Amino acid sequence: MEAAQVPRQRAEQLLDAAVRYTEERRWDVCPGTWLEPSGTGRRCSCGEERCGAPGAHPTGVDWADGATGSGAAARRLWTQQPGAAVLLPTGRTFDAVDVPESAGFLALARMERLSLPLGPVTRTPDRRMQFFVLPGAAAKTEDLVRRAGWNAASIGLRGVGEGAYVIAPPTRVGGVGAVQWARCPTTANRWLPEVEELIGPLAYACGRARADARDSLS
Repeated sequence: MEAAQVPRQRAEQLLDAAVRYTEERRWDVCPGTWLEPSGTGRRCSCGEERCGAPGAHPTGVDWADGATGSGAAARRLWTQQPGAAVLLPTGRTFDAVDVPESAGFLALARMERLSLPLGPVTRTPDRRMQFFVLPGAAAKTEDLVRRAGWNAASIGLRGVGEGAYVIAPPTRVGGVGAVQWARCPTTANRWLPEVEELIGPLAYACGRARADARDSLS
C-alpha cells in the first residue's frame, strides 16, 4: 500500500513535528518505518510479522546517515513518506536517561519540588520515560548509578547515547498508542541539564518503584 494512504491529519502532524524539532530545537531528525494497512489492521513497513515496535524503528543499519538538522530537508523527507516515524538520534545534541514510567513520574514530581533543572521528557506506550540531558550522559550513567548505591540494570535505568535514538511524539507505535511529551520542549528548558543533576532522584525513584513492585507480588 502507498504511504500516502496514512490519514491526512496524522501525516501532517508528523511532518510538522519533524520540521519543528529541527527549526526550534536544532535537533537532528530521522524518518523511520511506518504503518501500512494490512487486512483489518496495520503492519510495520519492515514486513516483520512479529515486529517489536511497528511503525516506530529505523529502516536499516545505516539509518543514522539519513538524519538531518535542516527543516527544509525534513519537510522533503516527510513529504516523500508522510507516515514515517520521527526518530531523534541521541549522542548529538542530547542523550537520554530511560526509566520505567512509574519511576519517571515519581522522579519528575520530586525534581520539580526541588526546582532541579529539567529538559524535555517523553513518555512511550510501553510505559517508559526518557529524560533529555546533555550529550555524553550515556557513557557515565552506569557508574553514576553505582556511586548512588544502585545497579542500573536491576532497577531498569539505562542511558541512551551515541548510535541510538528516542522515538519522538507524535509517532504511533503499532496499535498500542502514540509517544507523548510528559514535559514538552519549551523556551524554558532549551538548556539541558547535566546527567549528574538528575541521576540521584531518578535512581532513587527506580529503586523505590522496583521495591514496590516486588512487595506487591509477595
